[in-house]
Amino acid sequence: MAFAQRPHYDWRLRTRTLALGERTRIMAIVNLTQDSFSGDGLAAAGTSVGIETAIAAVDGGADIIDLGAESTKPGAEPISAAEEQERLLPVIEGLLKARPQAIVSVDTYHAATARAAALAGAEIINDVSGLLWDEGMAEAVEATRCGLILMHTRGQPTNWRQLPALKSSEVVPLVLRGLREQLGFAHAAGVGMQSIVIDPGFGFGKLGNDNFVLLAGLERLRELNYPLLTGLSRKGFLGETVRSLQPEPLPLAEARLIASVAGNVAAVLNGSHILRVHDVQAAREAAIVADALLASSR
Repeated sequence: MAFAQRPHYDWRLRTRTLALGERTRIMAIVNLTQDSFSGDGLAAAGTSVGIETAIAAVDGGADIIDLGAESTKPGAEPISAAEEQERLLPVIEGLLKARPQAIVSVDTYHAATARAAALAGAEIINDVSGLLWDEGMAEAVEATRCGLILMHTRGQPTNWRQLPALKSSEVVPLVLRGLREQLGFAHAAGVGMQSIVIDPGFGFGKLGNDNFVLLAGLERLRELNYPLLTGLSRKGFLGETVRSLQPEPLPLAEARLIASVAGNVAAVLNGSHILRVHDVQAAREAAIVADALLASSR
């Protein structure tokens, strides 16, 4: 079986450039939140645990560390930018003191947090709103020269459960249309093409089977001509699919691990350059197998 070859890009970050395409890059999730859909929020454990977790991810082979301090699970209540920064900035500083070459991404939609994080050493802003929830974010990304992960989202966490269902034929066109609009907004603000990675936003306003339709159609996003990040790790649609096969209730992380690995392989074979994950070692092993398949089909 031949797979379509993944384009190569040089992703321009704040102080460096990261090559994408030759192999799959792994972004490790470090949740500095009070709560998390997957139960791994570290806010209550304190700054030192957050730093140690981030260091362990770097030492475990992650290419990028994605630090987030505000939950975006369905129904989540927002927090202030000030509270977000109280959780984030000490961890950025502690991680970079211990591992100066680490590439830090900050998962935020607050422009003020993006600016503060860049001053603390972050290289990437991962905006789950795709620049839509804070009108100052595009300008902040341009001013800091950070790399930008531009995610497609449909609605906001507080209303996801009330969104109308989509027809299967509507899912990928909706994401393509939304990303085109968001990219136009970014470019109008001066964010360079080489600074942007796109993320179709699995689970962000996509319900149940919508996510499988999106995963199956992922290759269509190549027409936008940007590198692609996918965040499938421990997502609910994967958990629901395998639940009936599991003999007894399992902790969420364990219950969704194998499904996440399967989803990650599918994403790489459909063009993903970066996998955003909770389980670094499992993702690295999945990615190297998928990469070998891509290389063998040239």
